Amino acid sequence: MIRWARYPVPRTTSEQRAWIAEAIRRLDADANRSADTHLHVVPLSVEGIDLYLKDESVHPTGSLKHRLARSLFLYALCNGWIGRGSTIIEASSGSTAVSEAYFARLIGLPFVAVMPKSTSPEKISLIEFYGGQCHLVDDAVAVYDEARRLEAETGGHYLDQFTYAERATDWRGNNNIAESIFEQLRSERHPCPSWIVVGAGTGGTSATIGRFVRYRRFDTQVLVADPENSAFLDGWEQDTSGATTSAPSRIEGIGRMRVEPSFVGGVVDDMIRVPDAASIAAARWVSGVLGRTVGGSTGTNIWASLKVVERMRDAGQTGSIVTLLCDGGERYAHTYYNDAWLLDQGLDLEPYRGFLERFDVR
Repeated sequence: MIRWARYPVPRTTSEQRAWIAEAIRRLDADANRSADTHLHVVPLSVEGIDLYLKDESVHPTGSLKHRLARSLFLYALCNGWIGRGSTIIEASSGSTAVSEAYFARLIGLPFVAVMPKSTSPEKISLIEFYGGQCHLVDDAVAVYDEARRLEAETGGHYLDQFTYAERATDWRGNNNIAESIFEQLRSERHPCPSWIVVGAGTGGTSATIGRFVRYRRFDTQVLVADPENSAFLDGWEQDTSGATTSAPSRIEGIGRMRVEPSFVGGVVDDMIRVPDAASIAAARWVSGVLGRTVGGSTGTNIWASLKVVERMRDAGQTGSIVTLLCDGGERYAHTYYNDAWLLDQGLDLEPYRGFLERFDVR
């Protein structure tokens, strides 16, 4: 008996196989035209500890999710889940959908993003720019069921990043983000980082990096920074996938109201809860350091990384820390860089500025 990985699909015809081969060729050609992302040094007022930012905002679609979207398309194509004329559907808070809209257009397929109405207007405009359609829902929890409903209604394919992110990426290498980080650090004074700090939206990035460092037998530890209203930290501490919260994350791209299937807690060495105001304060602080704006999830990563710097300094340790610049701040002009929005959300950045200024060398 054939056991389908997800649901029954027709056997691949020669015509369908030829279409899939052409779609994969287009994805590979697109990757070939793109250079690797940069690794920036963040200057700190701490001796012996180096902090690096892996700049994922320079991907063609402007975020870390470009890697994930490409992997999800390749995974679905190679499984025979996508064919000529398939409507591609995703449940997303924004950046993944932007990247998926780009890849759907690249291979000539329609794309629908199911997302909360609270998604930033900048991200909605980008999805539409790439030819995608935005299907907005009032309740953030409803995105999964609505995506499945649209899949059934259209006969299309729901990419389901929250289930497939951890398995769609080749974590052993193949120029994934972890392999790229270690290759770029080879000539640095601390080439094997003490810590790699990431947020979790699907959990796919932490799974890829965590598996890679174990597979390559590096001493690097992985820390996941979790924002307010996210279930990942509670689930990790309690060793349960059943943890939930009652409100969605305000830091777009990371933090979920449930522990997503792609979150692999066993590869995570530590987690830190980051207040939303601290995330935004850190995003604004590092934007000043870099001379360009970054998104809120980058702020979450920076705050957690500086906490690790403080921990290492107090323990008399030296070494390097790598974290991610997930996307640019231009996508959040109406939210994280809008003081009126902060006031409306009851977010006060002042209590967190003193901690950040202790690391400032400007």
